[in-house]
Amino acid sequence: MAKQQVPGFAAWAVAAAAVVVFLPAAVSGARDVKAAAANTGFVVEGRIFCDTCQAGFETPKTTYIAGAKVRVECQSRTTGAKTCSFDGVTDRSGTYNILVADEHEHETCESVLVSSPVKGCDKILKGRERSPVFLTHNNGIASDKRFANSLGFQNDIPLEGCAQLMEMYRQYENEV
Repeated sequence: MAKQQVPGFAAWAVAAAAVVVFLPAAVSGARDVKAAAANTGFVVEGRIFCDTCQAGFETPKTTYIAGAKVRVECQSRTTGAKTCSFDGVTDRSGTYNILVADEHEHETCESVLVSSPVKGCDKILKGRERSPVFLTHNNGIASDKRFANSLGFQNDIPLEGCAQLMEMYRQYENEV
């Protein structure tokens, strides 16, 4: 009497063997890809604005500056020595995206204003000239994108309508 074979048994056995052999390698490979991604660095994104009302902050009359130069700088937390810098320029919406290489867990990093191409709005706004960014994967943030607060330059002369806008802010402040 001949043995009766189960149809597809050989294919199933080969597939099961492949899973047993290749699954651990695939998982290990996935970890390697994740580790490689973690070592590629970060993208720091932010915006550069013109404080058109000399308010010291963004208002509805704020404009954003295309072609502004900005830099991400890192320094050692222990010595204060500058360890690296990465330059960027804003696009037409006043947004910059700067690629920063490597991990900077033991450094203090900031986005810093460099210059504005807009005549009349090229004076750095005190208190809005730098913004900290945390460039480490060891902080619970899954993304490689980091966001910096908006940085600003101040207009030499306030735009028309700014006085009314600032009065509205003062009235609100008095109500609170």
